Amino acid sequence: MSSDGFHVHGPHDHALEHAAQGGHANDGEHGGHGDAMVNQIAMFTAVLATVGAIFSYMGGLTQANSTIAKNDAAIQKTAASNQWNYYQAKSTKQALAEMARDLAPADKKEAYQAKVDRYEKEKADIKVKAEALEEKSHEFDEQSEADMHQHHRWAQATTVLQVAIALAAISLLTRKRWLEYAMFGTAGVGVLVGVAAVMHL
Repeated sequence: MSSDGFHVHGPHDHALEHAAQGGHANDGEHGGHGDAMVNQIAMFTAVLATVGAIFSYMGGLTQANSTIAKNDAAIQKTAASNQWNYYQAKSTKQALAEMARDLAPADKKEAYQAKVDRYEKEKADIKVKAEALEEKSHEFDEQSEADMHQHHRWAQATTVLQVAIALAAISLLTRKRWLEYAMFGTAGVGVLVGVAAVMHL
């Protein structure tokens, strides 16, 4: 531990350190084939780490976008609720105007009817605004769900690549060819999941 703290090594760090320092420990047994395997896995691990970092960034970005869309949906829903409250207030005024019209003498009925007609028109305009806000809120909700689904895909792809990197570190230590194949297969699955994320699948 240094005076500045400590550093936790990941599977990729160990794999590269082994390739650079300890990868020649069994050269007498494996010869040039061992060196080739070490170099191949070390290079492949570096590529996996880079791709995994990109996937991780995209996962964080889509999660942030999902949160923003969800907040926008809540804002639009609140605005729609306010419009419906306003609509209800106009309905109440219209009902009172209709009652006044029905009870008023003949010479004042026309004035109250004008109020009723005005409230009816205002209600229609308010209803259009409220429904538009509700539709916008629904669109933001759908966008949030789509972004969160994509976030899960990026997270899955990142996790699979991390498993592939761990397999790379183990294969470097054990020099087992089947572990190398498992590493390649796992990495392939991770890339496919990343492609699914790009395609919103």
